[in-house]
Amino acid sequence: MAVCFGITLGYILVTGMGAGVGWGIGGFGDADFRATTTAWGGFAGFGIFGAIMYWAREYILYIVKAGHIAVLVELLDGKQLPQGRSQVSHASAVVKERFPQASALFLMDQLIKGVVRAISGLLRGILTILPVPGVQQLASVLSAFLRIAVGFVDEVILAYAIRTRSDNAWMSAREALVLYGQNYKPMLKNAAWLALVVYGLSFLVFALMLAPAALIVYLVPGAWAAGGVVLALLFAWSVKAALLEPFAITCMMQVYFDTIEGQTPKPEWDSKLEQMSGKFRKLKERAFGSGGAACTDPTPQPVSQ
Repeated sequence: MAVCFGITLGYILVTGMGAGVGWGIGGFGDADFRATTTAWGGFAGFGIFGAIMYWAREYILYIVKAGHIAVLVELLDGKQLPQGRSQVSHASAVVKERFPQASALFLMDQLIKGVVRAISGLLRGILTILPVPGVQQLASVLSAFLRIAVGFVDEVILAYAIRTRSDNAWMSAREALVLYGQNYKPMLKNAAWLALVVYGLSFLVFALMLAPAALIVYLVPGAWAAGGVVLALLFAWSVKAALLEPFAITCMMQVYFDTIEGQTPKPEWDSKLEQMSGKFRKLKERAFGSGGAACTDPTPQPVSQ
């Protein structure tokens, strides 16, 4: 919550600073010129902070999201955290042990996202071959929705990689993706329902925040009219990222671990993913080229709670 709401505050402050600079520059012209420079200054501030956050996304994934997953894995398995260590320090230690470099975790996350998108594309492929009028349009809508729904599945795969405590995180991620693929129907179904809940509540938060945004527009009309809507969007995003997405990820982790209980990765699904996703092939190359015990014995092992 501190990180997500801090990001929102940063957007507001830097955007406000940019608008303030634009307002000052606008003093050299008439009222219309000042309104224009104020608006452009605000846009510039928003864009600058957005660029900073783009470059900081690896660090946020490494420190915040992966750490959150590491603690959730312990709690979902009913384990106690080590004595004398806070949740934050324990999370940091686990992530640094599994992924010494943030860039390695970020690369794995990007590859996982690519494979998950390929798996979700299976449903669209099935629909497109059905001789039903309008099925192409339905497939396009379904594909767009699934891209939203599987947005947090990559973190569930990372949870498996952390949970197995293998000395080869790439191999663990490969196994987790194969297990996800062979159970894609219940997983996508749950992801779709959770997406409806998360984005529905996010829209509700946005709608509620439009009231203070409208007050801002009323008090400061003109160039700030769009600013109030942007602030409402930012606040809705922060609530979604800080509260709703972690809830959805926790639910998905529970469903995933319960679904794969006692299963082993099926070789046919390993081959299928290798054929349909270039990112899965890259991940396998990393898995078998990273060394460690998990690389020397690729035989799938049963998954136990």
